[in-house]
Amino acid sequence: MDIANIFSLTNIVINFFGVVIGIIFGAIPGINTTMTVALFLPFTFGMAPITAFGFLLGMYVGGTYGGSITAILIKTPGTPAAVATVFDGYPMAQQGRAAEALSIAGIASFIGGIFSCAILIILAPRLARVALLFGPAEYFAVGVFGLSIVASLSTDNFIKGIIAAGFGLLIATVGMDPITGALRLTFGNRSMMGGVEFVSALIGLFAISEVFCKLETIFKDKAIENIASVSSRMVSLKTLKENTVNFIRSCFIGVTVGIIPATGAATAALISYNEAKRASKNKELFGNGSAEGIIAAETANNAVTGGALVPLLTLGIPGDVITAVILGAFLIQGLSPGPNLFVQHGHVVRGIYALLILSNIFMLAIAIVGLRVFEKVIKIPTNILMPLVLVVCLTGAYVTNLSYFNMKVALVLGVIGYIFNKAKFPVAPVLLGIILEPIVESNFRRALTISHGSYDIFLRPICFVFLLISLLAFLFPIITKQYGKYKKRKAGQAA
Repeated sequence: MDIANIFSLTNIVINFFGVVIGIIFGAIPGINTTMTVALFLPFTFGMAPITAFGFLLGMYVGGTYGGSITAILIKTPGTPAAVATVFDGYPMAQQGRAAEALSIAGIASFIGGIFSCAILIILAPRLARVALLFGPAEYFAVGVFGLSIVASLSTDNFIKGIIAAGFGLLIATVGMDPITGALRLTFGNRSMMGGVEFVSALIGLFAISEVFCKLETIFKDKAIENIASVSSRMVSLKTLKENTVNFIRSCFIGVTVGIIPATGAATAALISYNEAKRASKNKELFGNGSAEGIIAAETANNAVTGGALVPLLTLGIPGDVITAVILGAFLIQGLSPGPNLFVQHGHVVRGIYALLILSNIFMLAIAIVGLRVFEKVIKIPTNILMPLVLVVCLTGAYVTNLSYFNMKVALVLGVIGYIFNKAKFPVAPVLLGIILEPIVESNFRRALTISHGSYDIFLRPICFVFLLISLLAFLFPIITKQYGKYKKRKAGQAA
């Protein structure tokens, strides 16, 4: 009886439209998945619980994948989750392999999403207990571990990477102090009291900066980066097989990050990308169109979807901002997430499991069928496409909270991103600093408050292990690079 109710024609159609809406809105820079789910939440008021959650979960899954489309084609992440996809997706499109990159993103997203569904179904109650062990000290250690990725993102010029990350940390401190509420770096401007909005920073640093770079050639009637012909070849089965370990590792990273509240898909994608690069035998390909990089980023960020639902369903604690909106849908439906949900409303839980799986199937189908449509974007002449991209970017920055100030922020950071690109400063560490600064600062101070100023709290097992791993992760790329130079110098002396 449950199966018939879950897979009714109404639920299937509503779920499908949820995925389509998610992909479309996810591909529009600035209109992130959280905004999409919140925007369409009122439409679920009159729906049955299973139908409502199928609609919202469809947008969640579709939106997480949708951001990769513009990330690959025009170097503009539609959502924060797709920020790491830019690193190799866009270079692959520049090489005329847009269809391959898009197919990799679709398949990786599907694998990550289905894996997270399996974890959600099989291990939800057990994995939720792990999240209970995390206090402020542990969250601080996780944030520090995220910052250690800077070393991997900046191996070409470590000092420039550190400067870029420091700039990101500085930007994130603008606004109200998270503990005391005191104003910092606002310079008397009321609009800066709320800080620099993350979506505006993302759009400015990655999208608008790219538009400014294209202004140099905007009057040449050519497609982006002189792509005259685009290969329609999809990713090969051989490539997928060669990345089996990459898939598995990225799935586990995504699910784990999803289960830990307040981290999110962007963090999962960056961590997974870093680990894939560290483990790869072809590190030099990363940033130049590596399939491994796209697989790592897209598998991990979509694996967050099921992982973030683990603490929501079993403890009533949202795993990320999107599941916080979905928590609102539970309350609207008169349901209370937690252990009793499984006992009193088991059919709703089973419906969520089934429709989450169906959402990923629909997402893969749309990704493959829509390949030719998505791919045509890069054939639009630069002098037509770039102004359109700029308009969409500024609109996306504005609609985040209907603020003209956010548009100004996006433009200013766009100029800064352009300068960074010209000066060969990596932009990714800036965004990493903006993402992780609130996690690191607020949890560090909360931990010290709890311990009455004693640093012994950071020696707790989980916290200490994360900090130790962070130190090793920070030093490993540097040591490896220095060791490589030493071997070359020694080989030269021997010759």
